[in-house]
Amino acid sequence: MNKFLTIIILFTTIQSFSQKVKIYGTISNLNGETVPGITIRVDSSNIFAVSDPQGYYELKVPANQTYKVIFSSVSFGHDTLFIAVKDKSIRKDVSLNTSAIGLDAIYKIANSVDVGGMERISSRNLTVLPDISGNAVETIIKMGMGVSSNNELSAQYNVRGGNFDENLIYVNDIQIYRPFLVRSGQQEGMSFINPDLVSSIKFSAGGFEAKYDDKMSSVLDITYKIPTQFSAGFGISLLGGSAHIENLSKNQKFSTIAGFRYKRSRYLFNTFEVSGDYQPVFADFQTYSTYKFTKKFSISILGNIASNVYNFVPSFSRSEFGTFSERLMLNVGYDGQEKDKYQTLFGAITLDYKINNNLKISLLSSSFYTNEAEKFDILAVYSLNEAARQSDTAHNAGDSILNLGYGAYLKHARNYLNAFINNASVKISWNKNKHIVKSGLKFQNEQIIDQLSEWKYIDSAGYSTNAEHLFADDKIYLYKSTKASNSMITNRLSWYLQDNFNFFAGLTKIKVNAGVRVAYNDYNDEVLISPRVSTLISPDWDKKWYFRFSTGVYYQPPFYREIRKFDGSIVENKHSQRSIHFVFGAYNTLKIWQRPFKLSSEFYYKKLDYLIPYELDNLRIRYYADETSHGYAAGADFKLYGEFVPGTDSWISLSLLKTMEDIEGDFYYEYLDKEGNPTNNVYDIVDTVVKYPGYIPRPSDQRVNIGLFFQDYIPGHENFKVNFAYYFGTPVPFGQPEQGRYLAVIRSAFPYIRGDIGFSFLLKSPQRIYPSGSFWNAFNDIWLQIEIFNFMGIRNIAAYDFVEIVPNTANFIPVSYEAIVVPNRLTGRLINFKFVINFR
Repeated sequence: MNKFLTIIILFTTIQSFSQKVKIYGTISNLNGETVPGITIRVDSSNIFAVSDPQGYYELKVPANQTYKVIFSSVSFGHDTLFIAVKDKSIRKDVSLNTSAIGLDAIYKIANSVDVGGMERISSRNLTVLPDISGNAVETIIKMGMGVSSNNELSAQYNVRGGNFDENLIYVNDIQIYRPFLVRSGQQEGMSFINPDLVSSIKFSAGGFEAKYDDKMSSVLDITYKIPTQFSAGFGISLLGGSAHIENLSKNQKFSTIAGFRYKRSRYLFNTFEVSGDYQPVFADFQTYSTYKFTKKFSISILGNIASNVYNFVPSFSRSEFGTFSERLMLNVGYDGQEKDKYQTLFGAITLDYKINNNLKISLLSSSFYTNEAEKFDILAVYSLNEAARQSDTAHNAGDSILNLGYGAYLKHARNYLNAFINNASVKISWNKNKHIVKSGLKFQNEQIIDQLSEWKYIDSAGYSTNAEHLFADDKIYLYKSTKASNSMITNRLSWYLQDNFNFFAGLTKIKVNAGVRVAYNDYNDEVLISPRVSTLISPDWDKKWYFRFSTGVYYQPPFYREIRKFDGSIVENKHSQRSIHFVFGAYNTLKIWQRPFKLSSEFYYKKLDYLIPYELDNLRIRYYADETSHGYAAGADFKLYGEFVPGTDSWISLSLLKTMEDIEGDFYYEYLDKEGNPTNNVYDIVDTVVKYPGYIPRPSDQRVNIGLFFQDYIPGHENFKVNFAYYFGTPVPFGQPEQGRYLAVIRSAFPYIRGDIGFSFLLKSPQRIYPSGSFWNAFNDIWLQIEIFNFMGIRNIAAYDFVEIVPNTANFIPVSYEAIVVPNRLTGRLINFKFVINFR
């Protein structure tokens, strides 16, 4: 430990006592006009300045080093220069790629929205973000506008009232798919996106362009790096490790980047309430390579192989829940095990040919294969007890004081799924006279082979129970049983055409993106037409403001899971779900504390038709495939982004949402006694009333959501940084599985609250150059990170288990049984150590 402290003190001492010199100069735009208000900062330090009204800036830095200097503004993005400083001051005049600050904001603004509705998100925080799941890109997305998530273990997220299946993900223009059978976040492993390979991130929460496929909620568009030189790096922590390498050939024709990830979450899962032997092993290898035959013709290959294995032998769990006045305790002893495996292969090839400076054509083809197995046999014997309240005497607080009943259940599954998704497409881009016209044609083939076999047996006080036979002395009845074998082949054909163009109305600049998609799906022999248009306005009265309005029709053709009923059978000729978007956005660049900030506001309404209702249990979505609903989603999103601390990125977002649906033709019977009160006792019933639920909240109806990311450092010790991530979400509705959607409107009293904090120590900075031949020159940077996950110690709830209380007399009609709701909690507080090294 003393050696470690000595190294840190040595690094900071060397930097503190170095000779100071100046980097100074003038900042101008492409027209030669000086530009005020640009933030100039030295990367990984607290050294910064802001250009004055004449565009002049000045930095004081230690001599004899090379610095990475970033010139940034919320109005245009950022440029980066490497400046070598010797023992004398150096002048560096900079011409930024913008005609005037504010005028081109609608094109180049970093962490903002373009005319197509895509928000640009900085990727430089991926390595320092405290992230327990290993999915740093999705973790950043979850803290953005209109996005919510109640599971820190998962890469999945909801966007403006949609579910996980309504989100599009692209990597280098190739659509990405996820496994089908995953039930919970602890089984999911890692997402496809490797943060080490990411160059840029774009995200749209609605109102996106026609060039993106047919989904109803959002688009995440990732671009991987194209290397310019050799570099490599690796990181290791208590939760796993990763390594990546990138290189450019000497003739600069061939570039490649590759990454390997390994995650072993046993250390993390030991914080769960269910104790046992956890053996999760998640690993993947990914590569992206490009070869340029000529300046006009190139080929790119994207490949991924992933293996997610989750083995679990549960032993015991103890849960306390209930109200302050009535505390309950559920003790469960387990026997058996669960073995899940999700193996995926993905490959894509892209041919790009630039016919001339204005015309480009691309041919793309990709294949996705997944082989999934879900196997478990778990016997649980439980005891439900009344627990002593915390206000009782200290010696028995939390102990059992009264047994309320015993029971057992046995769960069995042997589910297997194979899926092949192959597609081929051609895309054309034409740029002429302020028009950017894009068009594409895509064919996709899907093959699904699904074998479903699962059942559940419940024993309560010696009786086998199910919905039809409450008690049986001489027979064994399964509570529920599902067995099916399905094979399905579908083909899809789609085409799009869109145009980007701009014009001036006086001095007001208007940029328009208009397009249309046409799609055909042979599953339901349906032709879909989806017009989409978006307008971005930069008014002449204030160049710090701009506004966007977008609308469009977004269909979602039925995919396999959406048309599979609870009993495993397939529904034929299901109509495509539809969402009509109306989005209005107002964006303002401003200065706070003489530093640049960006305030974004978006208001939206989505009209939803032909919906397939669903219920959600952790990550498992189960569709009511034989029912249809209509509804809406409406809300407002706000985000303040900027340099709360000089030289850092921080933001806070607030999202307000209401999403409802009305299931067509649903009703239930209510039995009344002679006083008009509901009853299930057959001897008391004197009347029966038909009830229509009407509009009910959708499972994603999370009314308020807050995301916060904040960075800071210790003044004078800028190599020591603090990164703080905070999430808050109000409770979402839930209900007992398979008891009817109209009953799934219960809301927990507990919101989702989580805070993660990370401390980063920069042991070797990129700016520090050692004498020629020194061992340390091989390293670009070296980081030591200490992360405290869930530092507030709040055990959030992922889902609920229902312990049914079965009536002990046949006089009761089994409409719905009373149940004890047992929360299934997520991770507790955890400390993680991470060591990261990047090579030149």
